[in-house]
Amino acid sequence: MYRLHESTVNELQSLKAEFKDQIQEKEAISEKLYAVQEKLSAEEKRRKAIEHELVNLKKGAPEGDKHFEDKKSYMKENIRGTSVLGTSAILNKSGTLRVTQSAQRATIAKICEEVGLQKIIQLLTSEDSDVQIHAVKVIANLAAEDGNQESIVEEGGLDALLTMLRSSQNATILRVASGAIANLAMNEMNQGLIMSRGGAKLLAKTASGTDDPQTLRMVAGALANLCGNEKLHTMLKEDGGIKAMLGMVRSGNSDVVAQVARGLANFAKCESRAMVQGHRKGRSLLMEDHALEWLIDNCNTQSASTRRHIELALSHLAQNEDNARDFISSGALQELQRISNESSREDIRNLAKKMLKSNPVFQGEMRLGQQ
Repeated sequence: MYRLHESTVNELQSLKAEFKDQIQEKEAISEKLYAVQEKLSAEEKRRKAIEHELVNLKKGAPEGDKHFEDKKSYMKENIRGTSVLGTSAILNKSGTLRVTQSAQRATIAKICEEVGLQKIIQLLTSEDSDVQIHAVKVIANLAAEDGNQESIVEEGGLDALLTMLRSSQNATILRVASGAIANLAMNEMNQGLIMSRGGAKLLAKTASGTDDPQTLRMVAGALANLCGNEKLHTMLKEDGGIKAMLGMVRSGNSDVVAQVARGLANFAKCESRAMVQGHRKGRSLLMEDHALEWLIDNCNTQSASTRRHIELALSHLAQNEDNARDFISSGALQELQRISNESSREDIRNLAKKMLKSNPVFQGEMRLGQQ
């Protein structure tokens, strides 16, 4: 009886100790749960505060996408990388708009400073489309500044924008996300990242799914900037970028056509430079997508900037002797001769004359025409 009593006492003490441990463990778990709940509550409050700031941005900033900051005008000589979120004509016509844009930039800078770029990028994946729209407009404006682009990419902004193109059905989101990508595509390193992550395919898909001129302008601008990187030309063509760009002229919108012309000029200029440097040989990739025919058909367009880009594209394509037969059979040689005499730009006239004189096939054809 004594041994049984002793055993029972020991077992009771053991159970008491175990029970005490369980009580302590429960208290610890409760404390952790409370801490997690507090953290989640704080995050929810912070998220709502960010959304509130973005709503304020919408109230205090211009509504239209045309009021996005224009970093570089279409008329700049450097045609390789251009921001498409606006036009110089709009910016120069209204001093009030410039003041409004200055206020908008200040508002965006304030939000970015208070909220943080990472949090804004996280809102790109919000389930609320209105929140997504406000966030992507902020990112698009930030991407127009060279100094912000690296941070946007590092924080996952590029991936989030591409995801938007892949999955969103919202016309505004597609339009502004394409514009943000166009701005990021002004940077050579970003261009490679965009292409490696399927950006050209997604831009082509976006273009094929809309007739909205503003969305097409953004997409065409992004592809035009990508055309300024010769290392990406083959991939750009294979992913349908060139075909998509030429297909967008169906809209008839002058701004879209201007971006397409700029893209072809970028492509031809980089291609001719690579050929001169010995990095490339053979017929231009543009010939396979009937770009030459489009350039010829639009040589006499009324838009001075578009006409300049087309004339530049033809002049640079003429530098490649492997394109000579295409020029002769399509009538592009006659256009090149006209450009050498009639272009409003002296530098383009001189470039066309140089191409005519330096290409022996052209010289032979012109002698035959004179007989």
